[in-house]
Amino acid sequence: MRDQEATPGHDGARLTTKETAELLGVKPETVYAYVSRGQLSSRREPGGRGSTFDAKEVAALARRNRREPSGTSPAGGELSVRTSITLIDKDRYYFRGVDATDLAALHSYEEIAEWLWTGRMRPGITFTAPDSSVTVARRAVNALPEHSGPTDRLRVAAIAAAIADPLRFDLSPDAVLGTARTLIPTLVAALPPLRHDHRDEGPLARRLWGRLTGRLPDDASLRALDTALGLLVDHDLAASTLAVRVAASARAHAYAAVSAGLGVLEGPLHGAASGLAHRMLLDVLDRGTAAPVVADELRAGRRIPGLGHRLYPGEDPRARALFALLEDVPAAAPALAAARDIVATTARHTSLHANVDLALAVLTVGSGMDATAGETVFAVARTAGWIAHTLEEYEERPLRMRPSGHYVGARPPQPLPE
Repeated sequence: MRDQEATPGHDGARLTTKETAELLGVKPETVYAYVSRGQLSSRREPGGRGSTFDAKEVAALARRNRREPSGTSPAGGELSVRTSITLIDKDRYYFRGVDATDLAALHSYEEIAEWLWTGRMRPGITFTAPDSSVTVARRAVNALPEHSGPTDRLRVAAIAAAIADPLRFDLSPDAVLGTARTLIPTLVAALPPLRHDHRDEGPLARRLWGRLTGRLPDDASLRALDTALGLLVDHDLAASTLAVRVAASARAHAYAAVSAGLGVLEGPLHGAASGLAHRMLLDVLDRGTAAPVVADELRAGRRIPGLGHRLYPGEDPRARALFALLEDVPAAAPALAAARDIVATTARHTSLHANVDLALAVLTVGSGMDATAGETVFAVARTAGWIAHTLEEYEERPLRMRPSGHYVGARPPQPLPE
């Protein structure tokens, strides 16, 4: 792009969409993506036919883009990716500049997803899936072996839904948003219900509840589950999110990008971490105290599940928000006390605080869910964030996620092998 300033004439000058796109070196559609992400503000002039943009604001964005090339860090070290979705700052995190824990406390999972995708709040929105998509996904999931894990089922459901969608290769923002609003409820509907009288209606949290436990939900428990989904929607460039952006950089369709995220999420150091905390809580409840359980974990050379987070020096804000809600769930009281016992016991030797995996384990144990339920909650929640990153990556240069390898093998020329 030309190294020039967007100052055509006088203070307060306005640029057309075409002029703005040319100055930034992007397509006109990308200009509006900048607006939706809060990086540019637009104004429709009286009697005008299109939007206009402040010249100084456009110039500042152009300078920032030149100064911070995507795909590299300023120091030339680890991969760094520009994003307008999530900011993690000390012991707080923000979605599009708004405190994420406040959003989760006041808005449903679906509303927060829309906020991440579009930068607009749509009160009361719920996601529904077409019967054709659900039927195909359920058929594929039901064909899996009985011992299949939740991420196996979700990944197969995503692939089946993709095959049933002939428009999946349309990567325009509107098409991807349409995919997102149907894919997430399809993933939930493809999971087998645990009650024969379960009905797929209402907010997504209610529909998901019946696939995680056979207990009837109460308002406090549903609120805790919905809030957990909202808190887990995104968390900057976690490993699974980076995989999603790599797929989107290669212009894989949204279903494939989500499938890439699900593949990484299955690792024990990512989405499955809450299951380890779940089993530990059950062990503490069975033995009556955390001390021998913590001792056994340390003796085996394992870290204590549910404690510490590399991005938060203090308590994980997601854990803090979820623990506060679980105080209002009577059935969660024993698990909550066990979690506090674990934190207090380990505090004698380490400064690690509770993270969201421990809070999620309290929810799953207290609700009579299986140890893998937390992984399901995490995967469903994070799908919305993956879609947000997919939309953002589609606006970038294709195939930019291509780091260079540092070869450490035998130096050529080597003789041909015998």
